[in-house]
Amino acid sequence: MSELDATSLLRTELLSLRDVRCAGACRHRTPEEFASATHLVFPYRGIYLRHVGRDQTVADANHVLFFNAGEGYQVSHPVVGGDSSLSLSLADSILRELAPGRLMSDRAITGFRHQHQGIDPRAQALVALLRHGLHNGAIEPLEAEGLTLTLVCRSLGPTTSHQCRATRGNRRLSDRVKVLLASDLSRRWTLAEIASEIRGSPVYLTQVFRQVEGIPLYRYHLRLRLARSLDLIARYDDLSTLAADLGFSSHSHFSAAFRQAYGRSPTAFKQSAKSSRENH
Repeated sequence: MSELDATSLLRTELLSLRDVRCAGACRHRTPEEFASATHLVFPYRGIYLRHVGRDQTVADANHVLFFNAGEGYQVSHPVVGGDSSLSLSLADSILRELAPGRLMSDRAITGFRHQHQGIDPRAQALVALLRHGLHNGAIEPLEAEGLTLTLVCRSLGPTTSHQCRATRGNRRLSDRVKVLLASDLSRRWTLAEIASEIRGSPVYLTQVFRQVEGIPLYRYHLRLRLARSLDLIARYDDLSTLAADLGFSSHSHFSAAFRQAYGRSPTAFKQSAKSSRENH
């Protein structure tokens, strides 16, 4: 492995996620570097020190680090073994909507006042879920975007910019989303695409939908597709084709989601459905 190795896990209109691994060979401070965009960095393995001027931060799995656009920093490694982090970049409009004002700097460029903030075990679990799921192709972009926004909210704390209540307007907004999703069940939607069709903020849209429906938007979409598979499954000889026709990334992804939802595999359900028809 080179000194720094980054793997792109997800890139959509709203965000990008990378798995960044560092060999950690440099024990002393590196030359000064500058982030081209503001990043939230979630270390999950190893440890390193980040230096901004005279300020120093320990980067470990109990913190999220803020790398502000245009702000110089250096890195050093007090412990051998290297480190790994999940690096997240959000569209400025989304970051401003999600981040509490008390955390943000007064600079013209969107950034944070401090270098880091503590996170809790649930945020750590979200980091692992995103990393493993995207590496293995077990979660789709819409689900990954939703989980990422949840991770950001969990890590940065509550903001009062939007208070979602089940008003008539919010219910109608939720209804428009449901109609859109049902119009093309096989499409692998992103939040930006849905928001563009609905003409609303992606963050506000996801907050409203969850408040009105009681489940995340991506899970609602998943249930629609799984329900459709129940109707179609007896017509397909090849369940991989059914999975592809319903927009699943793979047969294994479809099977895992089906089993979790219905307590049996698609093959077992198809066999039981076939037996039921034959008995009639």
